[in-house]
Amino acid sequence: MRVSTPVAQQGKRTGWSKKERHYVYLGLAFASPWIIGFLVFTVYPFFGSLYFSLTDYDLFSPPRWVGLDNYKQIIADSGFYKSLGNTFFMAFISVPITLTCSLLIALLLNTKVKGINYYRTIFYLPSVIPIVASALLWTWMLNPDFGLINMVLRSLGLPDPAWLLDPRYTKPSLILMSLWGSGAGALIFLAALQGVPKQYYEAAQVDGANWWHRFWRITVPALSPIILFQLIMGLIGAFQIFTESYILAGGKVDGGKSLGGPDQSLLFYAVNLYQEAFVYLKMGYASALAWILFLIVLLITFVLLKTSGRWVYYGGD
Repeated sequence: MRVSTPVAQQGKRTGWSKKERHYVYLGLAFASPWIIGFLVFTVYPFFGSLYFSLTDYDLFSPPRWVGLDNYKQIIADSGFYKSLGNTFFMAFISVPITLTCSLLIALLLNTKVKGINYYRTIFYLPSVIPIVASALLWTWMLNPDFGLINMVLRSLGLPDPAWLLDPRYTKPSLILMSLWGSGAGALIFLAALQGVPKQYYEAAQVDGANWWHRFWRITVPALSPIILFQLIMGLIGAFQIFTESYILAGGKVDGGKSLGGPDQSLLFYAVNLYQEAFVYLKMGYASALAWILFLIVLLITFVLLKTSGRWVYYGGD
C-alpha cells in the first residue's frame, strides 16, 4: 500500500486554505483605513498634480490642456529664480549651521555634570513649541524698536539692525530662529553619542590622541550615519520653508506684488508656490512648480546618498 508523505501532500497544495484567507481578509480590513487614506491623500494628489501641471486651471473653471506651457513659463519667471535663490541660501547656509550647533549642544549634554537631565530638558523645550507661536515670539524679539535683541545690542554699544525690515538681515533672522530649535537635532546626536563604544576613546587616549583627534577620528565617523540622516531631512525641510517666512513677512502681499517681505528677501520656494496657487489662483502653474521642487529635492537626495559612501561609516566598516 502506498502512503503519501507530508512533503508529497504539501507539494499538491495550491492556493490558501479557508483559514488563511480569513486572516488575509481580516488583515486587509484592519489596514483598509490606511490604504484608503494613502490612495486618496497621497497617490491621487501625486498623479493629479502631474496632470494639473500640464493644464491651465484656476479652481473655478475646468482644466484646459496646455502641455508644457507652464514649465516654459517657469523658465522665464524671475520670481521662480528669486525664490529658488532664497531657498538655496537657507538650505546650504542655514542647515549646516544648525547641524553644527546641534552637534555642539549634544557634546555639551553628553558630559557628566550635576543636573544634566534638567539641561537636556531645557535645550529640548523650544522644539516642542508650535512653529506659529515661535515665529510670533521671534517677530517681537527682532522688532527694531523695542525688540529684546536690539535692546541688548544697544546696551552693548553695537549696531542694532532693522532685522525684518532690511533685506540684508531677513534671512539671518530666519537662521537665528532655526538655531532656536536645535534641541531636536541635538537629542538625536546625543542618542548616537551614547552609543559610541567607550573603548575607542580609551584606546586613543592611551595612544596620546588629544581631544580634537578623538573628536575628528572617532566621534565624527561614528556619527556620520546620523549626520547624513539629519542633513537630508534638514535640506528637505529647508526647501519647504513656509510658516516662518509667512509670519515674519506679515502674512500679506507686499504692495500687491509678493508675500516675500522687503525686496522679496523672504520669498522662498514654498511661499512662491502658495502665492501662485492661492493668491493668483494659478493652480496649473503651481502644480508645475511643485513638480520642479520634487525633482530638485530628489536630485539633491540622490547625490547625497550616492556620495555618502565616501564619508559615511557604519558599524561594520
